Amino acid sequence: MPLYEYQCERCGIRFERFQSFSALPARICPECNGPLRRIIFPAGIIFKGPGFYVTDNRKAQGSEAAGNGSKSEKKEEKAPSED
Repeated sequence: MPLYEYQCERCGIRFERFQSFSALPARICPECNGPLRRIIFPAGIIFKGPGFYVTDNRKAQGSEAAGNGSKSEKKEEKAPSED
């Protein structure tokens, strides 16, 4: 079950509550009976593998660009000698 954090709009108290996904959110503050709002936090995401980091993309693009230039030169050299 996820842990949700709520804050009272009237008294400012913050508290956490375990609730299932299908449960309705809490609406009344347990301290002052004021209205509550759910606090939303950003989730931490970890990207693993090649291509997710700026340095990975730059290395791949740089090596492909350098590789394409040398391949085209080799093709040009082979084409006249094959005729």
